[in-house]
Amino acid sequence: MKRKYKDKYTEMTTAPVPRLIGSLAIPTIISMLITSFYVMADTYFVGKINTQATAAVGISFSIMAIIQAFGFFFGHGSGNYISRKLGARDYQSAEKMASTGFFCAFIVGGIITLLGLIFLSPICRALGSTDTILPYAETYLGIILLGAPFMASSLVLNNQMRFQGNAVYAMIGIMVGAVLNIGLDPLLIFVFDMGIAGAAWATLISQVCSFSILIYMDSRGENIRIRLRNFTPRPAMLKEIVYGGSPSLCRQGLSSVATILLNVAAGAYGDAAIAGMSIVTRVCMFINSFLIGFGQGFQPVCGYNYGAGIYPRVRQGFWFCVKIGVVFLTVCSVIGYIYAPEIVEWFRKGDPEVTAVGTQALRWQLITLPLGTWVILCNMLLQTIRRPVRAVLLASARQGLFFIPAILILPCFLGLQGVEMSQAVADLCSFLFALPVAIPVLNSLKVPRESTN
Repeated sequence: MKRKYKDKYTEMTTAPVPRLIGSLAIPTIISMLITSFYVMADTYFVGKINTQATAAVGISFSIMAIIQAFGFFFGHGSGNYISRKLGARDYQSAEKMASTGFFCAFIVGGIITLLGLIFLSPICRALGSTDTILPYAETYLGIILLGAPFMASSLVLNNQMRFQGNAVYAMIGIMVGAVLNIGLDPLLIFVFDMGIAGAAWATLISQVCSFSILIYMDSRGENIRIRLRNFTPRPAMLKEIVYGGSPSLCRQGLSSVATILLNVAAGAYGDAAIAGMSIVTRVCMFINSFLIGFGQGFQPVCGYNYGAGIYPRVRQGFWFCVKIGVVFLTVCSVIGYIYAPEIVEWFRKGDPEVTAVGTQALRWQLITLPLGTWVILCNMLLQTIRRPVRAVLLASARQGLFFIPAILILPCFLGLQGVEMSQAVADLCSFLFALPVAIPVLNSLKVPRESTN
C-alpha cells in the first residue's frame, strides 16, 4: 500500500500542473454537474405537481444544506489533512484521519435525523413555510431527514478520495446515486402517484445507494481504507478537522441561514416568489458546479505540493484555475441572461408569476457570477494550505457577512426587487473583500518553504 502512496506522490509533485488538474477536475466536474442536475430534476418534476410543492422543496433545501455543511466540514477537514500528510509521506496519520472523519460525520448525521424528526413542524415553520406550503414541506423533509447519516458520510468519502487524487472513484459513487434519483423521480411521483413523497423517497434511496457504492469504491485501488480500529477522535485529530473544515461549515451553514432568510423575505410576496427564487438558486448552483468541480481538482494538487514545499506548483495551479473559471462563467452568464425567461419556464411552465420573479432574479445573479471565480478559488486555496482564519472569513463573506444584511435591508427599500438583487450585491462585496484577504497569501508563496512561518 505504501508503494502506491509513493507512486501517487511522484505523480502529484512532478506531472505538468494543467494536465494534472484537468485529469482530477474532469471526474469531479462530472460529479458536481450530475449532482446539481439531479437537484434541478427534483425541482422540475416536483414543479409538475403545483407551486406549493416547488416552494416546499426550496424550503427543505436549507436543511439539506446543513447536512451537507457537516459532511463538507468533516470531509474537507479530514481531506485537507490527508493530502498534506501524503505530501509529507506520513501515511499512518493519513489513515487514522480518514476513519476519524468518516465515523464522526455518520454520528453527527444520526443526531440531525433524530432532532429533525422530533421538531419537524416547528422547523418547517421557521424555514418560511406558509399554511399552504407546510403539508408539503413536512412530508418532503420528514423523509429526507432519514438520509442525513448517509448523506454526510458519503460527502466525507467523496472528498477524501478526491483529496487523495482518486477523483474517478468518487465520481462513480456520486454518478450512480444521481442517475438513480433522476430515474426514480418520475416513477415514484407520477407512475406510483406518490406526489412530493415520491420525490423525497427517490432522493433517500439514491443517497443510500450512493453511500454503499462509495464504501465499496473506498476498498479499491489506492484509496485509504476506512477501518473502525483507525477511528481516533482525539483532540489533536479533531483540532485538525476544525482547522481544515471550519471554512466549509461556515460557508454551507451560512448558506442555509441565507436560504431561510431568502424564503422568509420572498414569502412576503407570495408562494410564487418563493418558488421563483428556489428555481434561480438551483440554476446558479448548477452553473457554479463546474467552477467548484474544477477548483476541487486543484485542491489535491495544492495539498500535496504545499505539504512537499513545492510552492511554485501551488501558484501555477491557482492561476490556471482562475483563468479557466472566469472565461467559463462569463460565457454562461451571457447565455443565461439572454434566455433567462426560457430557463425559468422550463421548471414551472405556464406560471407567469414564478417566471417573472425568477427571470429578474436570475439576470441579477448572472451579472456578478464571474466574480465568484476569485472568491471560490481563493477560499479553496486558503482552506487547503491551512490558513483557517482567512479561510473562515472568506467562506463567511458571500452568504453571511454580505448576503444576510442585503436580504434584510434591500427589500425594505426596494420591495421584491430588493429580494431579487440581494445575491448580486453580496457577490460584488465578496469579491472586493477577497482581494486583500488572499493576495498577501499568494505573495507569501513566492518565498521558499524554509523562509516562511
